[in-house]
Parts: sequence; structure tokens; C-alpha cells
Amino acid sequence: MTTVPGWPDKAGNPAGRPRLQRALDFLHRVEDLLIAILLMATMGLALYQIALRNLMDTGLVWGDVMVRIMVLWLGMAGAMAATREKKHISIDLLTRFLAPAPRRVAVSLTTLFAGVVCALASYFSLQFVRSEYAAGDLAFGRVPFWVCEAILPIAFAVIALRYGLQFCVHLAATFRRAD
Repeated sequence: MTTVPGWPDKAGNPAGRPRLQRALDFLHRVEDLLIAILLMATMGLALYQIALRNLMDTGLVWGDVMVRIMVLWLGMAGAMAATREKKHISIDLLTRFLAPAPRRVAVSLTTLFAGVVCALASYFSLQFVRSEYAAGDLAFGRVPFWVCEAILPIAFAVIALRYGLQFCVHLAATFRRAD
């Protein structure tokens, strides 16, 4: 069956794309939009703080803490997006010198290792957030520290899940090529 790009197929899917893929595309667009909004808000608040300090010799009491928290959230959201796009930092010195089949195995193993490390980071950051919850300290205003740090276990879990899925895709591709 052929489809015309942009036209729905017989099942009503635009250009024949599976529903799961369309849902993932939608989630990716939402994730990118949230990153853009967070980046603009962080820059806006930082610039506002600078203007208040330089022009009026004042500032928001909670402004600096909020900017630091927003940078943490932005960094973790960026890491999730980088993993999604496979644009994360990787050291591939060894894989450059391997033949194609061992290279695929090496990529699969390093992807699995990164996923395990991120899963452990998610677990331990969850323990950290739980201890912050138990402490009950406030970051600013009535906002507790644990709310500000909640991005850590969530982001590491998402990154671990994405690495796990990438590992499965690499492994399946490696076995298909071996046949």
C-alpha cells in the first residue's frame, strides 16, 4: 500500500504512521516546548535579577536560588532530550578501530552500561529526595527543597529507560545482521 505524505491512510493515520510513533512524536514536541519555555524563563529571571541589581540596587530574595534550580531542571531536561536524539556525549575511541560486527556489540554494551548507571543514579537520587522530604527544609518561600530536586530521579529514570530501549534496538539489529 502506498501513501501520500501528509495524507491519512485507510486507518486514518496521517501518512501511515503508527499511533505509538505519533504519540511519541507528540511527547517529544511537548518535551522540546517545555525545554524552550524553561530556557526563556531562566534567562528572563536572570536578566531581571541583573537589571534590578544594577539599576535599582535591589533584587528578588529568592531569585538566585530559583535561577540555580531552573538551571538544574534545564540541564536534566536537556540530558533527557540529548539521550532521546542520541546526541549525548560518548567516547568512541575504541569503536572507531573495530570491525562492524564487534562495533555493534561494543555500542550495545556501552549503551547497556550507561542505562544501568542511569538507573542506579535514579535510585540513589530518589533516596536523596526522600531524605530531603523527611528533613522538610525550604528552598525559598514555601517551596521545599525536595520539590526542586525531584527532577533528578525522574530525569535519570527517563534516561535509563531510553538507554534500555536503545540497547534493545541495538541488540535486535545485531542479531538480525548475524542471521
